[in-house]
Amino acid sequence: MRHREIALTLLVLMFISTSETCTSRPRITAVEGEPFYLKYCFSSSEPKNETATIKWYKSSGSHGPKELSSSSSPRITLQGYVLEFWPVESDDSGSYSFQMGNASYEWKLSVIRRSKHSCFTEKQVISKTVEVKKSLQVACEHSYYQKLAHRTSLYKNCEQIENNKNPFLQKNAEFKDRGYYTCVFFLHHNGKLFNVTKTFNITIVGDRSNVIPVLLGPKLNHVKVELGKDVRLNCSALLNEKDVVYWNFWKENETDPNVHEEGETRIRTSEGKSYASRILRIENINEKNLNFSYNCTVASEGGIDTRTFILLKKEDMVDIPGHVFTRGMIIAVLISVIVVCVAIVGVIYRVDLALFYRHFMGRDETLTDGKTYDAFVSYLKGCQPENREEHTFAVETLPRVLEKHFGYKLCIFERDVVPGGAVVDEIHSLIEKSRRLIIVLSKSYMSNEVRYELESGLHKALVERKIKIILIELTPVSDFTLLPQSLSLLKSHRVLRWKPEESLSYNSRFWKNLLYLMPAKTVKPCGDELEVLPALSQS
Repeated sequence: MRHREIALTLLVLMFISTSETCTSRPRITAVEGEPFYLKYCFSSSEPKNETATIKWYKSSGSHGPKELSSSSSPRITLQGYVLEFWPVESDDSGSYSFQMGNASYEWKLSVIRRSKHSCFTEKQVISKTVEVKKSLQVACEHSYYQKLAHRTSLYKNCEQIENNKNPFLQKNAEFKDRGYYTCVFFLHHNGKLFNVTKTFNITIVGDRSNVIPVLLGPKLNHVKVELGKDVRLNCSALLNEKDVVYWNFWKENETDPNVHEEGETRIRTSEGKSYASRILRIENINEKNLNFSYNCTVASEGGIDTRTFILLKKEDMVDIPGHVFTRGMIIAVLISVIVVCVAIVGVIYRVDLALFYRHFMGRDETLTDGKTYDAFVSYLKGCQPENREEHTFAVETLPRVLEKHFGYKLCIFERDVVPGGAVVDEIHSLIEKSRRLIIVLSKSYMSNEVRYELESGLHKALVERKIKIILIELTPVSDFTLLPQSLSLLKSHRVLRWKPEESLSYNSRFWKNLLYLMPAKTVKPCGDELEVLPALSQS
């Protein structure tokens, strides 16, 4: 007898596994101590591979996926697409996955405990709301276990309902019917009795079919219209089935031939209420239609509600006089031209503006930086005839202008360094103490004597960001291949070209650009601003 029962159970399980609904929700909650199942079903667009092997896996916590089999636990049964627990326990919480060829699916299972003092779990309750005197139905149906159950009982608030042979409750709802209704399915599996529960929380509410009719929108509406045009006034209301909504627009002893009331449109809402709408169409609006009250009314057994519409003449747009428009356009164009001109002047005379700003604000960048010199001058040492021009410019011209006239302090190696020390160390120390590095570049500049000055200055400027370089091209340099490539990284505005015929005046563009690149310093220029330097020897 027992073997026959087992065979019958397996046959029913096979039938259910191929016909019942699937477990589609990725996150599932199960009650500890009750039978539970997971089932995978192929979608219509998913190809089936009948020869592929079905595998089930479980993973929890830090443990990776572990394949399940019939021997994994005496409580677990594998039935093809179905994984059953007889019953499910708290240790079964975790991730479960189904795999068959390319098809796969994963569920997150959380097992919760039932209260010892209740026959159901709050998290598993299905809520239902029923209006009083409406049909109340509680059907004990289960898509998976109902055919396996040999008996089903219905409980209210965990007490069995008397004389209820058929676990199906149907009656007209009363307020006393509110409560928790629990269906208990009794199952036999491998000689043991199991219970599966399904609980409904039934709430009984009053009759909601009758409502207090109300018109939607403000009570008073002013509508701006244009004479000779048409307008449609919409009156909407929430009302009961027998209530009516209508327009009242007749004047005393006369009617308006251009005013027409359209038919009522009524929609039944999902809650059993009615939503009605009625349009009043006014054609070819004239003066008689203005400042007149068009009333929309909803009437019911309990009273009426009214909404009023008043038509007002829309104010005509005032045209801008032609001379005002022309004057405004001229002003706009002039402002645009002035803005463009100011921007151009600002770009052209940015150096003059910057120098004026320094002088006006009294800016001084040299007070707290701890430097000794404003600039270190790097030039070709020695006074050979072919280098006389570079030597004169670096040793005489620059000091005469920057030091004596503008108050800067320069470091010139031949003048400021006592002979006998370590040249390399001295140069490095002097560049460290300087705010700028002025390189007087000429055809013969790249000799062994000044290469270290150039490379040390470039390193501090481009790598250490401790000094800024000013490059003065005294004579055109035709071959730049001997110069370091890093020299090309200098910004173009830091390269100044000396033109003897244009740069002699202290107020020339060359000296203004050089002052702009020098650190801001509060100085009092001595002598005449238009003083002219003696011409450099061109020999």
